[in-house]
Amino acid sequence: MTGRMIEYAANGATAPGYLATPNGTDAATGPGVLALHAWWGLTEPFRQVCDRLAEAGYVALAPDLYRGKSTASVEEAETLSSALNQEEERVRGDIQGAMQFLREHGATSPADGPSGVGLVGFSMGGAYALATSVEAPEQVAAVVLFYATYTGLDFAAARAAYLGHFAENDPFEPPESVAELERELHAAGKQTNFYTYPRTTHWFFEPNRPDAYDAAAAALSWERTLAFLNATLRRS
Repeated sequence: MTGRMIEYAANGATAPGYLATPNGTDAATGPGVLALHAWWGLTEPFRQVCDRLAEAGYVALAPDLYRGKSTASVEEAETLSSALNQEEERVRGDIQGAMQFLREHGATSPADGPSGVGLVGFSMGGAYALATSVEAPEQVAAVVLFYATYTGLDFAAARAAYLGHFAENDPFEPPESVAELERELHAAGKQTNFYTYPRTTHWFFEPNRPDAYDAAAAALSWERTLAFLNATLRRS
């Protein structure tokens, strides 16, 4: 099963994204999930996340926050991600538009919990997921983080539950940052489950990063992700 690139309404215009639906049909519905890519751009691993979510019964959309640009180079990725800092309003609009697209598509949320979609964010995308859960609390019911933190946010109004997957050896997200984020979420009374995967490094989920990919950790973190999304997004 494969999804397709689409254009959706955002910022008074349109934005690109990759959409995958159950059975590959536009008529299919299911809980809505946004996949927010890492600083590489909307590369194959993140499109595959949407495909895998669709296979599990979700309507999955990955906004292309770089608007067509991508890279495999750390140096170029740093440049691309830094450039987004000058486009914060546009990026927020792209994410808001993507959530609106899922709602209009008919994506569902729990009958007995907060309405909203799920966000699955990788590295840079995870930081955006955390910020979005604070900026639009009524729209986000679940947040899954892959090697991403964003400390110092006020989570008091957030309505989401949080699941985090972290690497044991990660210079980008050291244990101190992970522990601080966990403390902040617990202090705000949020449902939080963080896991650290032994002998892994940043990008351990991404199969096109052979220097970091860990098949066992990737499989276990995905199993936990689906269990979490099923518990938080599906109607009872």
